[in-house]
Amino acid sequence: MVTIAPFSSGMGEKFREIRDSEGLTRQEFFELTGIPIVTQKFYETGRRESIGSDILLKITLHKRFEKYTMWLMTGKTAPQVGQIAPPLSPVGQEKIKSRHSGQKAG
Repeated sequence: MVTIAPFSSGMGEKFREIRDSEGLTRQEFFELTGIPIVTQKFYETGRRESIGSDILLKITLHKRFEKYTMWLMTGKTAPQVGQIAPPLSPVGQEKIKSRHSGQKAG
């Protein structure tokens, strides 16, 4: 079953969601992908919208991020084949849980 992630948006925002879900700073993301910090910032803030295939390949071909390829390119997920959205990442789920822990309802 393929599901569509409701939060899919601009490519720069998707880059940010991947980085946040993996708990990475821009510097750490640069060290893993080779995408310069300034370039990341331009994409994430919407200053630059057109993203070249070289940038996409740096992310999708990296072992740590290949699980986001389908979501990054189409906005869809297929968890049964390991294609997820950032909030479905075990790291992303831990961050979501920790943000809400200790909060009282009502």
